[in-house]
Amino acid sequence: MAFARRLSVLSAALIAVSVPSAAIAASHSGNAIAASRSGNATVSRLVTGLQGGLGSTVGPDGALYVTETAAGRITRVDPQTGATTTYAEGLPKPVIGLGGATDIAFLGHTAYVLVTLVGPDVGGSDIDGIYRVDGPHRFTVVANIGQFAINHPPATPFEVPSGLQFALQPYRGGFLVTDGHHNRVYRVTLDGKVTQLIAFGNIVPTGLAVRGGTIYMAEAGPVPHLPENGKVVSFGPKSATATQVASGSPLLVDVEFGRGRTLYALSQGVGSGGPPGSPALPDTGALVKVNADGTFTDVTDRLDRPTSLEFIGTTAYVVTLGGDIWKIDGVSGPPHGIAR
Repeated sequence: MAFARRLSVLSAALIAVSVPSAAIAASHSGNAIAASRSGNATVSRLVTGLQGGLGSTVGPDGALYVTETAAGRITRVDPQTGATTTYAEGLPKPVIGLGGATDIAFLGHTAYVLVTLVGPDVGGSDIDGIYRVDGPHRFTVVANIGQFAINHPPATPFEVPSGLQFALQPYRGGFLVTDGHHNRVYRVTLDGKVTQLIAFGNIVPTGLAVRGGTIYMAEAGPVPHLPENGKVVSFGPKSATATQVASGSPLLVDVEFGRGRTLYALSQGVGSGGPPGSPALPDTGALVKVNADGTFTDVTDRLDRPTSLEFIGTTAYVVTLGGDIWKIDGVSGPPHGIAR
């Protein structure tokens, strides 16, 4: 359709991790197995067959919770056995082959889901925003982020008025949300108030992490996703600009702290060279560690288009576009790292 063609101007980073059906099929075609580069980490596949794995979090019970965008579902995953159960279903599904439930986070024992690209501006009939999970089949919209984006357009060029919200991060009793198309971060309260916390040029903000009063954010970088544009940056709640923490890994889609103060980032992989909207090349993703000198060190490479990263103790869990979850044991050691 004409609108889908117009979406090709968006960053390949965000569309690549938003579960177009062709990308899902392609991601199953890779034959390489993720490899450890740390010398101590061991890699194994915990789960396969999710319908478009994208966002994830660790719940209050210590389990993993993953958004299956193509199914409109949240799945609970036992981090030891890989056993899966449906936690909630009935969320808006993608309207144009991408979007839907992109991320999940808990405040206390209550789950909230970030939903994007399901509103009228893309031919849908749902709300782009944060949905509270009230039961296995019940949700309440607590914030209409898409309408805020429409009412307050960004300074950078855009094609989708409602934006493309990507990551959901608990923050001071509410949430932070990245918008990878409108190049900004929102602050959202539980009473539905949405404000712009910080705005950027065309850097494609993706994953978020918080430590103390500092917010850390991954940047995928614009097409063609050069390694030097894959960055982790930091800023505070009143910052006008961000400070570079590290750079040099292509198409970063997430950032998380491991055990202690060690910071890690997730690279979806090398840009494919195809038209905007194309996924990264198969089996070129990596889990990388942030070094104090502003560089990255590969921990595990040959990941097939990863989308989300979580840590439980010294074990990393990586969700992939094709519906796998990889378990990487022995990643995070004693406290050390870049925290200021």
